[in-house]
Amino acid sequence: QLSPEELKAELSQIIAEVGASSPADLGKVMGVASKKFAGRADGKTISSLTKELLTRS
Repeated sequence: QLSPEELKAELSQIIAEVGASSPADLGKVMGVASKKFAGRADGKTISSLTKELLTRS
């Protein structure tokens, strides 16, 4: 399992890669993140951290 800090760092990279800029882009990020973190992170955790990062950016 990845720590929330590790997940945030990886998610920030994915957000930049897919060009996500708002919570409306959650689906784009989740598609990539779900595959990348399969078995290493919980979907709910990925989703909530992604929302947090997208809301801040």
